[in-house]
Amino acid sequence: MNEIALTINGQQVKVAPGATVLDAARAANIYIPTLCYHPDLPPEGHCRMCLVEIEKERSLQPACTFPAAEGMVVHTHTRQVREARRLSLELLLSNHPADCLNCVRSKKCELQTLAAEMGIEENRFEGDRTRAPVDDSSYIIRDNEKCVLCRRCLRVCQGVQGIGALGAAGRGWETTIGPAFHQAMADAVCVNCGQCINYCPTGALREQEAMAPVWRALADPDAFVVVKTAPAVRAAIGEEEGMPQGALATGQMVSALRLLGFDRVFDTQFTADLTIMEEGHELLKRLNEGGKLPMLTSCCPGWIKFAEHFYPDLLDHISTCKSPQQMFGAVAKTYYAQKAQVDPGKLVVVSVMPCTAKKFEAQRPEMSDSGFRDVDYVLTTRELARMLRQAGIDLSTLPEGEYDDPLGASTGAAVIFGATGGVMEAALRTVYEVVTGETLEQLDFEAARGLDGIREVTASLNGVTVRAAIANGLGNVRKIMDRIRAGEAEYHFIEMMACPGGCLAGGGQPLPIDYGIRGKRASALYRADREMPLRKSHENPFIKQIYEEYLEQPLGHRSHELLHTHYQSRAPVAEGETETDRQSVAEPQRSA
Repeated sequence: MNEIALTINGQQVKVAPGATVLDAARAANIYIPTLCYHPDLPPEGHCRMCLVEIEKERSLQPACTFPAAEGMVVHTHTRQVREARRLSLELLLSNHPADCLNCVRSKKCELQTLAAEMGIEENRFEGDRTRAPVDDSSYIIRDNEKCVLCRRCLRVCQGVQGIGALGAAGRGWETTIGPAFHQAMADAVCVNCGQCINYCPTGALREQEAMAPVWRALADPDAFVVVKTAPAVRAAIGEEEGMPQGALATGQMVSALRLLGFDRVFDTQFTADLTIMEEGHELLKRLNEGGKLPMLTSCCPGWIKFAEHFYPDLLDHISTCKSPQQMFGAVAKTYYAQKAQVDPGKLVVVSVMPCTAKKFEAQRPEMSDSGFRDVDYVLTTRELARMLRQAGIDLSTLPEGEYDDPLGASTGAAVIFGATGGVMEAALRTVYEVVTGETLEQLDFEAARGLDGIREVTASLNGVTVRAAIANGLGNVRKIMDRIRAGEAEYHFIEMMACPGGCLAGGGQPLPIDYGIRGKRASALYRADREMPLRKSHENPFIKQIYEEYLEQPLGHRSHELLHTHYQSRAPVAEGETETDRQSVAEPQRSA
């Protein structure tokens, strides 16, 4: 295909047909400021920060939407261009609260960065500005006074995730972004995935924080506070401390958590291995005894809530296993509390997660089979980074620490849970050896890896071909679910992840996030897998120990009580339907 040649600032640039002026400029490393633009989303040209002058055009044009053409001549920083951009930015700032010192996005706010770049030091347009109450009804907090109407949150919620919890209402000065009919977020069909936060350029969207209660717990002399970290956190936390994108900071993170004062530092990867044992055996049971297929993974709470809202008739396809986060809490407050002789009523479990939906999951009433809430508090990766800064701890200068036993031991299969396809690959490593009794020599299932929205994997187990699929991003999950509903998905096992790229791009991860950063974080997790001495969940010696000492066997009675759960329909009650009718769709689907 012939390339298009154009000139930008006197430099000839060649791009493929269909590229925009902004694409061409970026290909040539020519800077054009943007605000509403994001490389993962379709451009819409709302903010006018990327205006450029194109010869023979009568007016300035937004580079993010204007198509490049053969022979085009573009100027990116003429006086007219700079003044137009500055005016647009000043008007945005005139309607924005000047509370940068108190804003969670300070120093990582794209609006703040642009103001510094353009040298805006005073407000020329003083007057009234939009006023709106902060909506803190949910785990996703909206502060519409900080909204710049870029619609990035709307585009990811509707276009990528296929949910539509957010939309635009009103015109001109009255325009707002939020749930339909000005609902609170808690009443909207929101799955708490947090992708809206990841794409927001300002502090208009943020997670509900748990730092204050965690600090209080750490200061309580009667509390025994344990912390556990998710796989994806170790591949991202370093970014908050200036380390390269995709750097693994596992050991330094452990040392930092000890300095914060946690009594024990554990790893959610322990219960990721435990999840593989339970979920793998559940899959085998369904295959051998005619259970509901395809079986769908249950590690991701955003995906689970999505299914409860949109596919309540298919809830019995979902594995009954709790997520690794919740399994950990149940095990910590029973098995570990007994082993360590700690009063479970005084044992506080803190999770560090890449995910905002984990905050919702921890509060679900179903998650208390130990007699206590499984997990007490959930911190996002970003929150942990803020706690480290509050304590004056520089992660990059710390020696590498080691997790505590027994709930800190894990395998390479567990670390790849953080990448899309990782749960599938980990399960296949164990299921293959359980079924065949043979050693799996090739542990890397390359077909399960990558960032494509939907992927397929096949594996031969004693002559039986097991067909599996992987979907990441709820827009892709919806495609698979529609096929299941139509009886067209001939799979045995499907991994579902709400966030594009999986947990490594979760709603609580360091910003920015784009396709390239996802790839770097995924590479870090696969590198960690290769470096682990054990790479199969069933080879974890402490997993063997917990079954011998406490759980007895996968899908056993105690496992059933502590590690499995059920789901509930969140679909609206139809006319003529009773609440009992609706709830019957979601009767507990526990393992026998």
